[in-house]
Amino acid sequence: MSAGTRLQLKQPSGWFAAGREIACALQLLSDATFKLFVWICLHAERSRGTLAATPAELARILDKKESDVQVALAELQRQGLCTLSPEGVLQIRDRFWPYQRQCDSIPSQDSRDYVEKVKHLFLERRCVQSSFTAADEKLALSLYRRGVSLIHVERAILLGAVRKYAAVRQNGRGTPISSLHYFTNLFEEVQQEISTHYWTYIAHKVKTFEQTELWATPGRQRSAVEK
Repeated sequence: MSAGTRLQLKQPSGWFAAGREIACALQLLSDATFKLFVWICLHAERSRGTLAATPAELARILDKKESDVQVALAELQRQGLCTLSPEGVLQIRDRFWPYQRQCDSIPSQDSRDYVEKVKHLFLERRCVQSSFTAADEKLALSLYRRGVSLIHVERAILLGAVRKYAAVRQNGRGTPISSLHYFTNLFEEVQQEISTHYWTYIAHKVKTFEQTELWATPGRQRSAVEK
């Protein structure tokens, strides 16, 4: 076949753009859940990445036990691939959806809950001095739309905090973190394959630093989670 020959689809309709999004999903999901995810991708509305289907309906269509479908749906949400609205609408998150969306059909309550949890994780650290500004909220909402899981948000903040504490110990002084944007590059870094033992160690180091008076900024306003 010459380099200039165009490949033609045997079936020009009904296909799905399976690229890096599917490759990433394959690394995150169990076999059964990955099969369900591919099926959802094939049948989701292209312009929104959504599919309205209850676990019972999916079980009937796929000839599976409803309990097995519920386990798979829980894994999809836990791994940050999909969200499920109270109305039973599945939406594939942006990171795993290859098409441009015409509009955001995720219920606003879901995004608000996510942003609130990010705020809590951010303000929980002693090296942070912030009121969680509108810019922070905008970044948190962007993370939500990109499908960044709360686990990865927490890990990014822990990693940034432990590096900040280490720098303060080395230099003897330092300025507090005032913006969620401080962790921007880390949101991608923490998605690499790293042992869970490493994150347990990082969390322990952060706790150890925060139990000392290493970070004692005069006049620092403590967040509600510290009170």
